[in-house]
Amino acid sequence: MDMDGDLEALMARYQAGDFTAARSLIERLSPRLHSFLAAQAANRVDADDMLQDAWLRIHRVRHTYRPGGPLLPWVYAIARRVRVDHYRIAVRTAMREQRFEEASNAVADTAGDGRPAEGLAELLAPLPPSQREVLELLKVAGMSLEEVAQATSSSVGSVKQKVHRAYEKLRRTMGLMESDKRHSGVAP
Repeated sequence: MDMDGDLEALMARYQAGDFTAARSLIERLSPRLHSFLAAQAANRVDADDMLQDAWLRIHRVRHTYRPGGPLLPWVYAIARRVRVDHYRIAVRTAMREQRFEEASNAVADTAGDGRPAEGLAELLAPLPPSQREVLELLKVAGMSLEEVAQATSSSVGSVKQKVHRAYEKLRRTMGLMESDKRHSGVAP
């Protein structure tokens, strides 16, 4: 049995009330989900909170999974909603905190933005969120185009278009970075 089929069998057992299957499912999928959620989280604590929220939601709606259907797109769609909800809450909170801070203190602190400044997050930072998301699902999570389309509630064509545009933007960005290095005398 392939890994995805094994996951789907575990989910079917979990739906039937087998909590050892649930434990196995959590152990096998949590690292992948955590990577997906951490890609846009401000810090590890936020990623951990989102992972816990995702598993709580999966538990609450496990009856909606259709046995025999692909599990990963179903799980990633839930994780994506958790990430979107977390982002919305963070934006609302930040706006309220900024207003309070501005009212109480005329000097705003702009020292840091709390985002990781290296690695994949830095490379993907120039991309719009929708393009960044499909690249993460395809390349980090290893999902197929069809699974990404299902997880993001879009068509395969739309996913292909977002990926193409993301690659083009990354190529332009990388080209600019390479030309900046050449002009400054730094070897690429």
